[in-house]
Amino acid sequence: MHDIRLIRENPEAFDAVLKRRGLPPASNDILGIDAARRALQTEGQGLQAKRNDLSKQVGEVKRTGGNADALMQEVAAIKDKIAAFDEQEKQLGVKLNDILSSLPNAPAADVPDGKDEHDNKEIRRVGLPGEALAKTGEPTRINAAKQHFEIGENLKLMDFENAAKLSGARFTILKGALARLERALGNFMLDVHTTEFGYTEVSPPLMVKDEASYGTGQLPKFAEDLFKTTNGFWLIPTAEVPLTNIVSGDILPREQLPLRFTARTPCFRSEAGAAGKDTRGMIRQHQFYKVELVSITTADQSEAEHERMTACAETILKKLELPFRTIVLCTGDMGFCSRKTYDIEVWLPGQNAYREISSCSNCGDFQARRMNARYRAADGKGTEFLHTLNGSGLAVGRTLIAILENYQQPDGSVIIPPVLRPYMGGMERIEVVA
Repeated sequence: MHDIRLIRENPEAFDAVLKRRGLPPASNDILGIDAARRALQTEGQGLQAKRNDLSKQVGEVKRTGGNADALMQEVAAIKDKIAAFDEQEKQLGVKLNDILSSLPNAPAADVPDGKDEHDNKEIRRVGLPGEALAKTGEPTRINAAKQHFEIGENLKLMDFENAAKLSGARFTILKGALARLERALGNFMLDVHTTEFGYTEVSPPLMVKDEASYGTGQLPKFAEDLFKTTNGFWLIPTAEVPLTNIVSGDILPREQLPLRFTARTPCFRSEAGAAGKDTRGMIRQHQFYKVELVSITTADQSEAEHERMTACAETILKKLELPFRTIVLCTGDMGFCSRKTYDIEVWLPGQNAYREISSCSNCGDFQARRMNARYRAADGKGTEFLHTLNGSGLAVGRTLIAILENYQQPDGSVIIPPVLRPYMGGMERIEVVA
């Protein structure tokens, strides 16, 4: 949510922000509504003062035995006018809020301008440890590499046909060692983030109210991307929603910050607009597991926290010995709530491409304004809006895909990364069953 005071003070700067996002100017419309609303407030306050004065006169007239009927009629008429003004002001307030809540966050100054993913900037690339090409950051190439769904079906542990029978497209059944690998990955990620990086593990609700989805920016703009229950709850598209909303409406002591939360949850997405994209396999699903990272911090620490969070997510890939690259998204490819986003893309030999496995975003105070979440200023006087950050640490299903494709063997088996073997009961390889 944007600060109306900043728009009043510098409408040109606000329109320049929208231009970077590829949007037309909006300050004139916003300030016109704001001015009309403030005029109604001023006039209503004047009428209220006049009503109070007349009410006192009514009391004085009655005490002296006079006739106050005319004054009372005037008081009643003013009361009706005030009610009408209040209703008009309320409608303008809703209109103003609707406009402000539909506009994306302002990009940070160092975010590259651009229209789409082609304008994103790569900032680093990490290859496989021990490989000659690791020095250049290039991933090792695999001859005749298979895609994850070919590997999984060949192992007879990935079942799309029965998943479609149960639920339709974009669902998968994992069995045996692959089901265990999915569980192992989530547990491994949580252990690293809690023991090495100090995140607090949370088991949050998977259904939330309108206010929670609004607070993190899913509503009202992206309602079609969500699943809604018949009694009005929203299934979470990511644990970012409940984790961030833990501080909704709160005023936190500065010394308690930063707060760092992590959770492994199912995520539910309608994938609206994804027709024809990644229709085979597990890349784009209606239901998937993800380990989420959320940080709640102060304005002066959010940039450093963003770098830290991104490094935490990258560490998971390094421990799994999976090649990846990190890019900074341009203004045209950033998410709605983000002021700066790093995407981490893992190498998939079967696709001969890098694919997103984590997106780490600094939202500044954008979400906190929607949630009215604050912290006390350093001098103890007044409050400031919190800064919120979120990132995948990592998407579990896509990490499983990356392991299948990067650790595939010519005989169809898959080597289990050494760091995961304790979570797999010592298993070193997933073999093809005859």
